[in-house]
Amino acid sequence: MKIAQIAPLYESVPPSGYGGTERVVSWLCESLTDLGHDVTLFASGGSRSKAKVITFRDQPLRTDPAICCDPADHIMMLNTVRKMADDFDVIHFHTDLFQMPFFEDYAHKTVTTLHGRLDLKSLPEFYDQFNTFPLVSISEHQRRAAPMANYIGTVYHGLPLDTYKPNLNNDQEYVAFLGRFSPEKGAEKAIAIAGEVGWPIKLAAKICRQSPANEVYYNTLIEPQLGKPGIEYIGEIGDKKKNEFLGNAKAVLFPINWPEPFGLVMIEALACGTPVIAFDCGSVPEILEDGVTGFIVKTQEAAVEALKRIDTLDRRVIRDRFEKRFSSKVMALSYCNLYETLMQRDDEAAAASIVSWQHLAQTTGIKGV
Repeated sequence: MKIAQIAPLYESVPPSGYGGTERVVSWLCESLTDLGHDVTLFASGGSRSKAKVITFRDQPLRTDPAICCDPADHIMMLNTVRKMADDFDVIHFHTDLFQMPFFEDYAHKTVTTLHGRLDLKSLPEFYDQFNTFPLVSISEHQRRAAPMANYIGTVYHGLPLDTYKPNLNNDQEYVAFLGRFSPEKGAEKAIAIAGEVGWPIKLAAKICRQSPANEVYYNTLIEPQLGKPGIEYIGEIGDKKKNEFLGNAKAVLFPINWPEPFGLVMIEALACGTPVIAFDCGSVPEILEDGVTGFIVKTQEAAVEALKRIDTLDRRVIRDRFEKRFSSKVMALSYCNLYETLMQRDDEAAAASIVSWQHLAQTTGIKGV
């Protein structure tokens, strides 16, 4: 198949630091190419892939010191994709909704993966208005806010098996938090949980100063604690440093307080053989197997008790469950099944149209069919 993958322009593909969507797009492109497909990636400057790469901008939006107009850059990229649309069997968008007004006549050959939360005002109405676009959710829970949208499947994220090597004999005693400093991610709860058990915590997180709410959260609840005994902030890290950071941890704490659509941190931890203690929100019950790959809890107190018995979980089993459920090959094959289904529908629709026109010609005398 000839497949176009359209990434957001906020980060390079793959990203150098924080950036979940762009990281998933990278893994998908690599796996689809390994499976023998002809893949073209549309992404920001600095992107690299086994696929053909067409870049826009000289650098990702997030690292550009200039004041930028995000919609302008994305619209220019989509205009290029629109001009090339006939070159592809499938056009796979990871840009949420920017593309839809421009591709209504090509909706039948597009796939749009929804990477973000859907419980935002106007989104259900938007996807209802553009209901000819086939949508892919990244968890079943994600769909609840917009249940009538045109979903054609749910595909969980996956990463290459060799991205992280599991640490099956971990003898260190610290817990890890990986993500960004924002109220919904719950870093302050992770610090409190580790403190109650008496274990040190290491935090690898992005500081989000663009949002006033995140700025206040960081300044009041996080920054005053950094550097205290047992609390170590190591900054924002990329894939190369994650293996050691996650693999050496006794557990990864994921005390979220929002409807997480997926939670890439969880499967990155599982790839390292590291169990996850997560609050029962969003996709968590779909990703974690309670008592097998981690513990799903409802309160901070329950998280403390779960951390005390974290050594009852088998790190080899955790890695095995990751390989069966969350490899990038599993993800790519799932998408291929959806692509083929769409192409089959398109062929059937075209065949039905030809039959209809042939019937019309026979009954009315119209020629040229």
